[in-house]
Amino acid sequence: MASEVNKGAPAAETTARHIEDLILEGSLRPGDPLLPEREMALRLNVSRPTLRQGIRMLEEKGLIVADPGGGRRVAQLATSITDPLIELMASRGEVVDDYLELRGTLEGMAASLAATRANDVDRATLSRCMERIDLAHDEADPRHEAEADVDLHIAVYEASHNIVLLQIMRALSGMLRKGVFHNREKLYARPEVRDVLRAQHRAIHDAIIARDPEAAARAAQDHMSYTKRVRAEIIAAETRLEISLRRIEGGSLTARN
Repeated sequence: MASEVNKGAPAAETTARHIEDLILEGSLRPGDPLLPEREMALRLNVSRPTLRQGIRMLEEKGLIVADPGGGRRVAQLATSITDPLIELMASRGEVVDDYLELRGTLEGMAASLAATRANDVDRATLSRCMERIDLAHDEADPRHEAEADVDLHIAVYEASHNIVLLQIMRALSGMLRKGVFHNREKLYARPEVRDVLRAQHRAIHDAIIARDPEAAARAAQDHMSYTKRVRAEIIAAETRLEISLRRIEGGSLTARN
């Protein structure tokens, strides 16, 4: 946020547009708290009244919201799971398969672009995410490993330097993080699955670092295919267990001892 706002257009509109650009490119993320008004005005090299007017424009658009604790923050954009259609889709198993199928295509595209476009900053971010996955895996911490998993995928989207892809995938990742379409912690509860997932994330990471777009796309698609298959296996095993328990209990409709 160090660059000055363009003074050629009305100052408040230009200020609002600059902040919009930061949100669009992913520099300002959903939920990020904004700096205090005085510091923001200094960073943007505008007056505080100009900043206030620009912020009001963004609030009217729903991009900036008041923080209950004081101040303002970026709105929770493209991450809502309250839409009735999203809830309806998440309740249907066949739609979850479609979701994973879509992610397989987009993940492959993102990884390929990242291998071509990632800069040193992007590659360092990816490596930090991979280190977190390794650490959580070695400590047998499924919850932290699952969180690092999502962060690695977001880092891949950011490294793709495709703004539309980034925002679409960030929205999908928000749903993934909240377990809207499937419970990822169930995957990480199985040690043998965790080992495979780490190896697959390592393959995606290494291909991007090596600037190999074909290997990166293939690794990302293999990862999503595996996730889809293992999810189906877990659901099938849970269904069989439920049937076995019902048989023992007579479907809860008999007077068995």
